[in-house]
Amino acid sequence: MNYVVIDLEWNQAMSSKAAIFNKLPIHLRGEIIEIGAVKLDENFKPGEEFTVDVRPIYFKRMHYKVKKLTGFDAERLSHGIAFEDAFQQFREWCGDDVTFLTWGYDDQGIMEQNIIIHDLDWDWIHEWINLQLIYNNQTGGDKNQKSLATAMEHFGIEQTRVAHDALGDAYNTALICTHLDLPFGIEHYDEAKRILSSKPSSGNNEREPIEHIVFPGYYSKSDAFADDGLISISCPTCEQEMSHLRWINQGDQRYMNLYTCPDDGKYLVRVKFRKTDDDSWTANRLIYEADPKLIDFYKSKASQSRRHGRGHSKKKSIAANV
Repeated sequence: MNYVVIDLEWNQAMSSKAAIFNKLPIHLRGEIIEIGAVKLDENFKPGEEFTVDVRPIYFKRMHYKVKKLTGFDAERLSHGIAFEDAFQQFREWCGDDVTFLTWGYDDQGIMEQNIIIHDLDWDWIHEWINLQLIYNNQTGGDKNQKSLATAMEHFGIEQTRVAHDALGDAYNTALICTHLDLPFGIEHYDEAKRILSSKPSSGNNEREPIEHIVFPGYYSKSDAFADDGLISISCPTCEQEMSHLRWINQGDQRYMNLYTCPDDGKYLVRVKFRKTDDDSWTANRLIYEADPKLIDFYKSKASQSRRHGRGHSKKKSIAANV
């Protein structure tokens, strides 16, 4: 098994309504402009390094927020290579049976979207591991996602590489691995996911979601709720498209909705938003089987929301709750 710490930098469209989206088969949330990676040796310490700049073909104009965060400019972009070539170089460098270690879920979603848009193969990737979960479990932290800088400060790791550079962030993440019991964390990773992705609801027992998918790269929460990829959900059992009610704002960047399959019943869907370092939003979508207690919980919150909204004559949309 090859363990590779990976970090990506990506450019974004200047607008969520950009004309390029009409030509793409998926809503591309970010186009990769840099791949950085560090292999871990047999002792789970940083070893070989890899970096490559990628020339975008869809989001060619550098988004000002990405430029400010990464330091990338048009000249640097022009010297990058095509994603297909960069991806092939990266695959050959990684070797077979590779497990990617990342800080957060965003890199996996962006990489998979870029692989799809270029019609490439990802069967050679064995698994993705979110090191934030292992870090939180092994440091006694809460369920909140911690930044890379926070984890480095916790372990007293000096910043010797440039931040928001793919290779620099991959190297710093690899250093954090040396302070974790990584073999144990990987072995019990599924247990860590269950513990840290199932946040208890007020007045409800903690339960395990049957699906947890991360959607990165939104300009706003309204932009996220306008994305069919996020809110158009097929039944987890029979894959029929489900109908849904209205989104209820639970506070603390959390929203919920009740989805119904005509054959398999009801599911409670939660979306948890997180603001990233580049000022974009990441949406974590969790789906739960909706027993009577969860259904009553949704109806109670929906009723409270309607009472709070009385006195407003204008018709509300999803965005009103966002």
